[in-house]
Amino acid sequence: MAHVLDITALRSLLAVADRGGFHRAAEALALSQSAVSQHVRRLEKTLGRPVVERQGRGTRFTADGARLLEQARRIVAVHDEAVRTLLGDDGEAVVIGSTEHAADQILPLLTAAVREVRPQCRVRFRIDRSARLVEAVDRGTVDLAVYVTEAGGTEGTPVGGLPLNWYAAPGWTPPQAPAPLPLVAIEDPCAIRRRALGVLAERDIPATVVCDAGYLAGVLDAARTGLGAALLAGLGDAPEGLSARHDLPPVPAIRMSAHARRGADPAMVAGAVAAMGELLARPGAAPAPASVPAHASQGAVR
Repeated sequence: MAHVLDITALRSLLAVADRGGFHRAAEALALSQSAVSQHVRRLEKTLGRPVVERQGRGTRFTADGARLLEQARRIVAVHDEAVRTLLGDDGEAVVIGSTEHAADQILPLLTAAVREVRPQCRVRFRIDRSARLVEAVDRGTVDLAVYVTEAGGTEGTPVGGLPLNWYAAPGWTPPQAPAPLPLVAIEDPCAIRRRALGVLAERDIPATVVCDAGYLAGVLDAARTGLGAALLAGLGDAPEGLSARHDLPPVPAIRMSAHARRGADPAMVAGAVAAMGELLARPGAAPAPASVPAHASQGAVR
């Protein structure tokens, strides 16, 4: 019998990666944590090898898990588009797109904003890179997307600045000068990666990317192992298994925009934009200073 990768189980796997753990994935999917765990075990049984493993108090994706995660995104996206196209299952569904950065904060907020205007609608999600989200909106397969402005290739509607903070494994210690600061980051093109390297270069702090990852889950896994520091969205609590670093140069917030499909409900779009603006204007989301004295940042690192 041919092996089959179950769509429901793949959605749970994506939620674990995008929300940063089984507990948050279960909340996002309105499932029990045990149900999400069963879905992942089902995938592991199909593959015949583990896709996640314990690491301290958290979990990390194995190499096979990272490969499965990349394929899962493609499978689920193609499946959902096929359902909409072939079965006419558009109805009251609204598709929301978001970058991986702060998706656990953004998606519930946008869902509430959409349902405030259209209470009976079904909400679907697409998490992808900014440029791909803009393309999907222009194709009409995503109704509304929130993305990093400079990475999306279009200005869209400004919604505020996403705060950026440095994180690393608890107890991680930066190397002594003149050794470069090790970083883990999403592979190019990535606006936050460029921002991290640019800010450090401005402070004359040598840095090198020691681990590239295709998705945020890989960055989190690499940072948890102590490979290096990562510049991540600073909304909400620190990612599981990581601690904020206050001895690295502060980084300005990065601009975020919203882009809506032509013909999308104006009231829905306005509500979503307003909700994002409120989220990014909260006291904890205030952008970091644009600059600090060079001696302060260098001294902290070295």
